[in-house]
Amino acid sequence: MKTKYPIVIAIDGTSASGKSTNAKLVAKALGYVYVDTGAMYRTLAWYCLQKSVDIHDAKAVAAACRKWKTSFECVEVKSHLRAVHLLVDGYFPDNEIRTAEVSGATSLIAAVPKVRDWMKKKQRECIQFGDLVMEGRDIGTNVFPETDYKFYLDAKLEERTARRAADGVNENLAARDQRDSQRASAPLMIALGAKVINNSHLTSEQTSGLLLKEIRARLPAQ
Repeated sequence: MKTKYPIVIAIDGTSASGKSTNAKLVAKALGYVYVDTGAMYRTLAWYCLQKSVDIHDAKAVAAACRKWKTSFECVEVKSHLRAVHLLVDGYFPDNEIRTAEVSGATSLIAAVPKVRDWMKKKQRECIQFGDLVMEGRDIGTNVFPETDYKFYLDAKLEERTARRAADGVNENLAARDQRDSQRASAPLMIALGAKVINNSHLTSEQTSGLLLKEIRARLPAQ
């Protein structure tokens, strides 16, 4: 009997396009495991800052990524929502990785090719936990290009900036978009075959509704 290969739903997109919120809503609705790949990069950025690694030195960052001791755990983070956490020495820095300092460092360390290679390998290991909803910036193009479930979320720059401001974050999203799309390794781009959803004027419920309608139409009959 052939073993069923886990389904991976790839949700990529720009900053503040609603990837996290909608990926969680989709994962919860389908009973899939949620994976926030951005949190993994943030965790490495936090680790480098903790260890006084020069985040502008690609070789030093790559060396830190090669040596740090990590593991995965799959936990219920909310009712009916399970998520994969990347632990460092058995610890998940949930609050620490959301600071402005870590946010600023993340786009720098995420541009290091050796870091992206390491992350891709680790992120592909997440299928050990079953069917996934994985969100990030290169899931459909680099991590799971073979998946049939690729989506790309976007919104107008002013709308995304307003969303960040509502969260109390002042970030230059235009500069972040440019860095993400122009980096040499796994740049932010729309994956081949991805369905693009511009949610500038949509609520999270409306956006996740569109995602779920498309996904359920493609899922094989049970």
